[in-house]
Amino acid sequence: MTAIEVQGNPQTSRPCRSVGLFHNIKFFVLCHGMLQLAQLLVSGYLKGSITTIEKRYGFSSQKSGLLAAFNEVGNTILIVFVSFFGSRVHRPRCIGIGAMIASVGVFLIALPHFISEKYDYTDFNSNTKDNSSGLCKSLNIFLEKESKQTCDQEKTDSHLGVYPVLLLGQLLLGIGGVPIQPFGISYIDDYAEKRNSPFYLGILFAITVIGPAFGYMMSSALLRFYVDVDKMSSDNLGMKNDDPRWVGAWWLGFLMAATLLLLTSLPYLFFPRKMSREEIVEAPVEPSTEKMMEDKPKSETKEEVSLTEFLKSFPKIVMRTLRNPIYLLVVLAQVNLAAMVAGLATFMGKFIERQFAQTASFSNLMMGGLNIPSAMLGIMAGGVILRKLGLTVRSSAAMCTVAVFVSIMFAIPLLFIGCPTQSVSGINYNVSSQQCSNACSCSDEAFNPVCGSDGVEFRSPCHAGCKTVMPNEEKVWNYTDCDCVASIGSPGSAFPGPCGNKCSNRLIPFMILSSITCFVASLSHTTSFMMILRTVTPEDKSFALGIQFMLFRVLAFLPAPVLYGRAIDTACILWGKKCNKTTSCSYYDLDLFRHRFLGLQIFFIFGGFVCFFLSFMVLKRTNSMQEQNEKMSNQTKSESFQEMKDAKQMLNTQNCNTQKILRE
Repeated sequence: MTAIEVQGNPQTSRPCRSVGLFHNIKFFVLCHGMLQLAQLLVSGYLKGSITTIEKRYGFSSQKSGLLAAFNEVGNTILIVFVSFFGSRVHRPRCIGIGAMIASVGVFLIALPHFISEKYDYTDFNSNTKDNSSGLCKSLNIFLEKESKQTCDQEKTDSHLGVYPVLLLGQLLLGIGGVPIQPFGISYIDDYAEKRNSPFYLGILFAITVIGPAFGYMMSSALLRFYVDVDKMSSDNLGMKNDDPRWVGAWWLGFLMAATLLLLTSLPYLFFPRKMSREEIVEAPVEPSTEKMMEDKPKSETKEEVSLTEFLKSFPKIVMRTLRNPIYLLVVLAQVNLAAMVAGLATFMGKFIERQFAQTASFSNLMMGGLNIPSAMLGIMAGGVILRKLGLTVRSSAAMCTVAVFVSIMFAIPLLFIGCPTQSVSGINYNVSSQQCSNACSCSDEAFNPVCGSDGVEFRSPCHAGCKTVMPNEEKVWNYTDCDCVASIGSPGSAFPGPCGNKCSNRLIPFMILSSITCFVASLSHTTSFMMILRTVTPEDKSFALGIQFMLFRVLAFLPAPVLYGRAIDTACILWGKKCNKTTSCSYYDLDLFRHRFLGLQIFFIFGGFVCFFLSFMVLKRTNSMQEQNEKMSNQTKSESFQEMKDAKQMLNTQNCNTQKILRE
């Protein structure tokens, strides 16, 4: 039975619904919700594990930012063609094929774990349980031999093409995700009952916020497992997840998410190209509904437009849309806020981890459990305020301006809530102390932090001049006979792990202020979208939204993570090394890290404030000019009315005089 027969004969519609689940729009909404959840789960999980991947393969933060944003490249290139091919293709099948391509991309992201050697978290004690190979030795003959042998065997992970594989996976993820949201929303809007369509779309928009939160929570759980959990027993591991050298099982979540993405893509291969509406109403169809149905003349005439004509008209429509000052200012404001969100989503976990000496698992828990729910509540509250107060476009601009200004007031104190940089010998404390460990033949590539009994941190037991190691009652290795540790009388000692900055109690007020900032700034989200819909012409609405999302990707989602990563890299005071190549940063200047990272956040929020304020002033000026024109027109009307009244009175007077003269 074809879709035309279903739509043409109401009596045959009920039997058609009973054919199966794939002719039911409710089942399509369920499938699409699951697919979007899987897609956004990948996005959140990647943001949560990006710094772990950075540590595992020695990437800089700038390269990590490019990796996190690279899926937008394929998305940006193809998103324009979606608006053209939307009604010309089998939308459910395109969604399913796109999701399969995306799942292949996610599998590719996990591939480097299986083509790489085991994670060698230190070049000197990976093969010994007693940690004795990292000690100070006067003639460390085996040091260079072991290092060269390790480099020859592994040839470093960069030689295996890890980074290009990750970029390719992200590119496929972006390309596969192009048709999922626009085709799914238009399909639901076409075949759902008119009153149910907003409810279904509301469910999908809620999932767009919940999905990344689930991704952060999943990364928090899986990063507690060691990266090589599939290659070695945990009994042979000599460290815990709070060790700065710890790398969690980042790849495990990608395998799970890719499998879920693949499974949720399969039902789309069985949905029809067209289906009957959720309810068939005998009453005449409204004009707005006629535009959405695929069998109406308007869509047929739209299909007659060729791709060449569409591409030729594209620049004209773009320029016409961008000439609208309110649209341009509101979109630029949203771009600023989107750039702020993109950078924070990528590196806020790393900031919490470094600034407050927390694990990657705990940092992602804070992101998924506090910041994202705060933003979700802010979006919902903004929609409720807009609906209850019935705000005009000018009032909406005022609300956005005030909300963003208040968020700046809450964001500025964050610059002063943080921890000082720990004292690291030879780096930012007692730089001349390197002479103390010169006789130990310590390698510049060694990174196994220890805390001296004097409260000063060292890069490794060798750099602390420690010659012996012994376990204590808790089976924790303690280093003794440390010549570089300041002590009175006997030689100093050190214990494994960093000294820490002992200010983790500042994390709670930081997270509270950060969550409030997210909540208040998110109040402008729904309101600003409504401003766009109310200020563009009806025929340009869908295209204006398409341009908006394209600008989001080009001006915010693509460059922002790279910009944030570059700012973070400039705060590094010691870069790691492996096989004479620079890897990820080992130590940061925490004050500089905090000021530049959060300074960018305030910069983008302030940019959004300026654009919203200018839009308010333009609307205010436009309204005042309209009021003046109305007053002038009313005044002109009243004057003309008075003139007509005077003329009529004069005419009556003349008639009376004429009649009087005739009587005389």
